[in-house]
Amino acid sequence: MTKIAMLGVGRMGKGIIAEAVKEGLEVVAAIDSPDNPIVGKDAGLIAGIDRLSVDVTSAADLEDTLDKTKPDVVVDFTNAEACFWNFKLICKKGIHMVVGTTGLSDKQLSDMRKEAKKCDIGLVVSPNMSVGVNVFWKIIKEATKNLRDYDVEIIEKHHRFKKDSPSGTALKTADIIAKELGRNLSDAAVYGRKGMSERKAGEIGIHAVRGGDIVGEHTVMYTSLGERIEITHIAHSRSALIWGVIKAVRFIEGKKGFYGMNDVLGI
Repeated sequence: MTKIAMLGVGRMGKGIIAEAVKEGLEVVAAIDSPDNPIVGKDAGLIAGIDRLSVDVTSAADLEDTLDKTKPDVVVDFTNAEACFWNFKLICKKGIHMVVGTTGLSDKQLSDMRKEAKKCDIGLVVSPNMSVGVNVFWKIIKEATKNLRDYDVEIIEKHHRFKKDSPSGTALKTADIIAKELGRNLSDAAVYGRKGMSERKAGEIGIHAVRGGDIVGEHTVMYTSLGERIEITHIAHSRSALIWGVIKAVRFIEGKKGFYGMNDVLGI
């Protein structure tokens, strides 16, 4: 039975714990920030399932927790800074990882790729692990190839509690489009609009909406002077992302190197 440790017991972490147990994986550890009141409480009860007799431990004790529980795979849904620090420790211990944390910089991802190879571990990293979003990205790449002269705008919508903006999914979408168009995203991206200025040629607009309990919605709008094409992915619940995480956990066991969800899903 595959043993997993969950780093970050927020909305996604709780769902992953519950689904992992349902799918026959063994949750041996759950870790969160030292100041979180769930530290010391049973991870199963926190996740809304039966007691697991696995208490949530503090991230300050991460190394000790890993040494005691010996997971096969660590799943990280924390924040970029914490994730990068976590990875360095986990990598040295030779433990595989699945990372869904968003906001990691290109430099951090490059370093993680190199370190994973050096530590001889398997690592899956993706800002969105749902099957639908990964198919969405494939469609976007193909659409952009055929709509090179169209204006491109990306609109993403999430719940009021989401901290990062734009979403990691929106940023990866923009990066796919920029690369397909041969542009540098840092030069082409425009985040929101304000003031008196016409749209410049080559811009990629990225807009974030936050409100209520929206799980996640991403739209890419291709517009010319005569028509508009919109491609949208809507997540109805976090289940789609959680199923992707479970697939990634099963995929990475016994593998070495750096992978994305396209590798996991074979698309």
